[in-house]
Amino acid sequence: MKTVGQKVEAFSVVGVKPGFNNHEENGVSAFETVTEASFAGKWKIIYFYPKDFTFVCPTEIVEFNKLAKQFEERDAVLLGGSTDNEFVKLAWRRDHKDLDRLGHWQFADVTGSLVDQLGVRDAAAGVALRATFVIDPDNVIQHVSVNNLNVGRNPSEILRILDGLQTDELCPCNRPVGGATL
Repeated sequence: MKTVGQKVEAFSVVGVKPGFNNHEENGVSAFETVTEASFAGKWKIIYFYPKDFTFVCPTEIVEFNKLAKQFEERDAVLLGGSTDNEFVKLAWRRDHKDLDRLGHWQFADVTGSLVDQLGVRDAAAGVALRATFVIDPDNVIQHVSVNNLNVGRNPSEILRILDGLQTDELCPCNRPVGGATL
C-alpha cells in the first residue's frame, strides 16, 4: 500500500461529475476522464468504498457530501469511488434519495488503475477497502487511513486532518525554540 510521502503515479478513472443523475443532461456528458493531472493546484481527497448499492456506503457518501463546500473552500476536490462502473453510480444516484444530484465527484475504477496502484483492494472480496487518501497539489500523499469493509469513517475527521495539513505553520515542531527547531 502506498503511504505518506509517496507520490501518486499515472492513473485513469471515469469521473462522474457533481450534480448529474443521467449520462447526459442538457447536451453535457456526466462523465470525464480523471487522471493524476486533473485538478491541478488542488488538494485531492480520494475515498474508496467497496460497492455501490450497499448499506454502509451511502451514509458515508452523504456525510462527505454535507462537507463538500467546506472541502472546496480549502482548495480540495472531493472524489469518492469504487470499482463499480460509472453507469451504476448514476443509477444509484437516481435510486437513493440522499444521493440525488450528488454535489461532489464520484469515480469508477473498473480497471483497478487507482485502487491497485494505491494497494487498497481487499484480496478476498476483490473490492476496495474503505480507504481515504489526502493528496497535496503536487500529488504527494499526506494522509492515509484504511478501514475494514464493514467499518465506516468520519468525514469530519478527514476535514480536520486537511486543516492540520494545510496549516503546518501552527505545528509546534516547526516553531523555533531558542534558535533551534524541534
